[in-house]
Amino acid sequence: MSSLLEFTAGLDWRSWLIIVGVVFVGIPLGGTILNVVSQLYSTGSHLLAPVWAMVSDPYDFFLECREKYGDVFTFVLLGRKVTVALGPKGNDFVLGGKISHLSAEEAYTSVTTPVFGKGVVYDVPNAQLMEQKRFIKFGLTTENFRTYVGLIVKEVESLLETHPALERTPQWGEFSAFKLMSELTIYTASRTLQGEEIRKAVDGSFADLYHDLDGGFKPINLFFGSLPLPMNRRRDRAQLKMSNFYVDIIKARRATGHAGSYDMLAALMDQSYKDGRTLGDRELAHIMIALLMAGQHTSSATSSWALLHSANRPDIWQAVYDEQVAYFGNGDGTFRDLEYEDLRNLPVLDSLIRETLRVHPPIHSILRHVKADLPVPPTLSSSGPLNASKASENAGYVVPKGYLVLASPAVSQADPRIWKEGRKWEPSRWSDPEGVAALALDMSEQGEKVDYGFGAVSKGTESPYQPFGAGRHRCIGEQFAYLQLGVIVATLARAIEMRIDKVPAHNYRTMITVPMSPDFIQFRRRR
Repeated sequence: MSSLLEFTAGLDWRSWLIIVGVVFVGIPLGGTILNVVSQLYSTGSHLLAPVWAMVSDPYDFFLECREKYGDVFTFVLLGRKVTVALGPKGNDFVLGGKISHLSAEEAYTSVTTPVFGKGVVYDVPNAQLMEQKRFIKFGLTTENFRTYVGLIVKEVESLLETHPALERTPQWGEFSAFKLMSELTIYTASRTLQGEEIRKAVDGSFADLYHDLDGGFKPINLFFGSLPLPMNRRRDRAQLKMSNFYVDIIKARRATGHAGSYDMLAALMDQSYKDGRTLGDRELAHIMIALLMAGQHTSSATSSWALLHSANRPDIWQAVYDEQVAYFGNGDGTFRDLEYEDLRNLPVLDSLIRETLRVHPPIHSILRHVKADLPVPPTLSSSGPLNASKASENAGYVVPKGYLVLASPAVSQADPRIWKEGRKWEPSRWSDPEGVAALALDMSEQGEKVDYGFGAVSKGTESPYQPFGAGRHRCIGEQFAYLQLGVIVATLARAIEMRIDKVPAHNYRTMITVPMSPDFIQFRRRR
């Protein structure tokens, strides 16, 4: 999934322990040890070179492999065979595969279950997960969204007035994009989806619990979730404490009632499975933790990239501001309030968000565990050789049971065979009704509708634009993410000017693709 895992692809267990020690435990003289490792593998290893390439840029690595092997190829990752399937057809092969053959649960449970908790998401059978996603939809209603807009605006305005990095002066100041957005998105998500009790706690001891729990959400735990590392011990302690914290809130709400609440917890407390079983307190708590952790990571990364690119393109940032003036200006330098329906009628803002998600999908690679031998469609495998098992000359290629398969939305969303200057951030491409972006969006949102158990959604697995995934595991919080990002960007555009000399490179060493440090944006208040 991320560069740390990719860096260690093909290494034996002794080298792996050295890497773990250097990176996570902080063994002294780590540089010397790494130098020894590199010398050990400087000759005779055909795996290290491509792995190092993935550390710096998996996009380039995948395209280089595609030139050599075609759209489908296999490499070794910590002793596991991983078959990569690129392009829209590859996305469909992996993300549109049958659950009898492909499992997201078996691919991800080792990293998600210790963080989210037992009995939810990838710790349950797929049918139960689909029901849990259906429950969540009840908290993502239009009525709730209308309420959330004002709450998010208040959080942004409060941050502008109180954050020490955003001191109100006529001079240019600076702030770290990712650090600031990480704070803001947890404030906005906790105030809306999580509820008032959680928002009040975010500034206190809850923040420490979140930090420790987040520390276990690391790529290494995809394969070794139970390693006795200090970060995992802190993760486990924090998970229990946070779970108990939510359970106490749930019990208090059950005792006093939750009428009039518009948060996710209120919606979930009224749900029950098809067999009649209601959600237990612990189960509810773990769903709420999953929503907090998963949503905050992706939103903080995407909002950071949106600000960084906007600061680098003053013309785009000015266009966002001008759009706010045109739609909401009162003529005296003030603005009327944003409303939910307004966000659907702001093409500049919408294009900025969509282009950011295209160039910077939060997760560059998506894994599935192969449960049964998986034939590769001829339309996919014919583009090049495949390093997987060949059943027979007539049967074609088969990915064997026990392998992992990998799709990369990051490749299809910037593929030079599909997109003009695919790696360039250019929001104007979304205003071309005849362009690739419009076609990709239509395939993603307006294509074949399928109900996997949580309501009909566009399958979208063959679209070259999949920032929120596709198929049965498409992100259920997609609409909330657009709402949150739109309100944050619009409110900031009303308040500040921004500039930056260069957009930072990607940091692929984390579960979510974030900007590399330093990521400071210069800003000043609008006059």
